[in-house]
Amino acid sequence: MSALGERLRQCAGWRNASGLPDQASGTPPSCPTRRCSAYCSCRALRFLAREHPGASGRWIRGNGKGSSMSHASTVAVLGAGALGSAMAMRLGESGHEVRLWNRTEERARAVAEHAAGVTAVSAVGDAVSGASVVLTVLRDGDAVAEVMSDAIGRLDNDAVWVQASTVGPRNADALAGLARDHGVAYLDAPVSGSTAPARQGKLVWLVAGPEDVLGRARPLLDDLGSSVLHVGTGVEGNAVKLAVNAWMAASTVAMSDVLALCDDLGVDHATFVRVLEAGPLAMPYELQKVRVMDDASYAPGFAVQLALKDIELAAAAATPSPLLQAVRDRLEATVAAGHDNDDLAAVDYLRKPPSTA
Repeated sequence: MSALGERLRQCAGWRNASGLPDQASGTPPSCPTRRCSAYCSCRALRFLAREHPGASGRWIRGNGKGSSMSHASTVAVLGAGALGSAMAMRLGESGHEVRLWNRTEERARAVAEHAAGVTAVSAVGDAVSGASVVLTVLRDGDAVAEVMSDAIGRLDNDAVWVQASTVGPRNADALAGLARDHGVAYLDAPVSGSTAPARQGKLVWLVAGPEDVLGRARPLLDDLGSSVLHVGTGVEGNAVKLAVNAWMAASTVAMSDVLALCDDLGVDHATFVRVLEAGPLAMPYELQKVRVMDDASYAPGFAVQLALKDIELAAAAATPSPLLQAVRDRLEATVAAGHDNDDLAAVDYLRKPPSTA
């Protein structure tokens, strides 16, 4: 047995995956390697495929939510942007065979070069053919429609298309129609969360579609998310996502403006944060933006231009309120100032730190 095999033999994830007897209670012991996680499972499954192809049963420790019986699947991830790349890497580490496609092939190759279980595929048809789940993570509805119009004829009959791009209800409905016309099982399933939660398996899925289709895709969704919320049977996922992102953008703009008020009032930001944390008004997402704004460190997370795109999708679906129009104006000004690819915290770019004189 190889050194890797000997090490993984001690690992609870490997023992359960291989079907080896463990202990009378059947409860997996702690991993002596202290790495019993998606990492161990992924490498264990590869070892099994090479040295124990007949082993039965695969026990995969997911993302801290307990064990579940699952089979590693072939997944096509279409879109190697920040979120799509993070999803692909997480799925590869969780034991799935991931085919990553991107219009700019070099970007997919750069991700696959350093990601376990991820292969860059140059042709989108080759990426989706034979995949049990096709995950679209592209910029907008037009991009998804263009890519899937070419690829949908190559999907297997039992494949599930998980449409995770934020495209708005109108585009989501058109994409659902494309799937329906081709007899493809479809989920409208955007996520709340960005690259860090994706890498940690802590996204929140906002899923709309038939329950049986959700059940077929559920193991993959669980590997990427801490919550899978079934919000409807049509395209309600994208409607909820627009509301969530409008709240996120509005609260970020509000935090910037309130920090400016603190400056004018002579209120220390640390004191302001401490007061919020002591009561029911604390919002973790915005509290972490305080330091980012104070440091003017806008490393890409959720880009300003994507927040603006989502506000505009919401405006196309419903006349914006005065507040949301003000948020839209702020996002447009931030993009015009050259912060389009910066984190949403860049809406604070005009605020000047209080004088130290």
